[in-house]
Amino acid sequence: MRREDDRIASRLNVSMRAWTDAIALLVWLVAGVVTFLPFAFDTSPWDAIRFRVPQNQGNWWHLLAGLPFFLAYPMIWLHLRALFARHPSTAIGRRMLWGAIALSAVGTVSVETPFLFHLAGTSDWQRLAVLGLGLGVIAVSALILLFRRRSFSPTQACLVGLGSAYIANAALCLVVYGAASGAIQSRSGWLVSIVVIWPITFELASLLIRSFRGEAEQTDLRIV
Repeated sequence: MRREDDRIASRLNVSMRAWTDAIALLVWLVAGVVTFLPFAFDTSPWDAIRFRVPQNQGNWWHLLAGLPFFLAYPMIWLHLRALFARHPSTAIGRRMLWGAIALSAVGTVSVETPFLFHLAGTSDWQRLAVLGLGLGVIAVSALILLFRRRSFSPTQACLVGLGSAYIANAALCLVVYGAASGAIQSRSGWLVSIVVIWPITFELASLLIRSFRGEAEQTDLRIV
């Protein structure tokens, strides 16, 4: 009888995991669309990394702020593999992901530098919010990954790294461009991002919390 209960519980867990991955995939697909939507002043992250900023003001800051939005695509890849592939990730794929995560984190820290030295021309609350959200998310996630690394599977660690890097940069941009002027269509990416960042943050928080509960789901147990 107990074995039958265990089988039912296992099936329920698999079903719940599939639904969770499907919902997360949908959220990240929307986040992927944001890369081509105008975030502020009719400029999308795609425009920013090509320096196509109004009045030819594109520079390294816009490049580094725009690139992390494209982390949505490896997240889509991971969630698609979780749903349809036998192995949620591969060793070489994870190495590439960690390279992207590291570059994004360094980029976000670089973008934070003007705020750190009072060079961005923002108010005190904006500066505090930008530094707290940007550097705070990266620092907290990095510390948890370092000290609780045995609680995460390799794929989960990548999810935490990607999610943290994405949220840190997106939160920074949401604060900086929150008061941007223009019609709704000129900042539709900002409006979509302010919605999707909440389920993305919930996904990250759930992964981090489960590591402390000792209940981290080993999504890639099949990997040798």
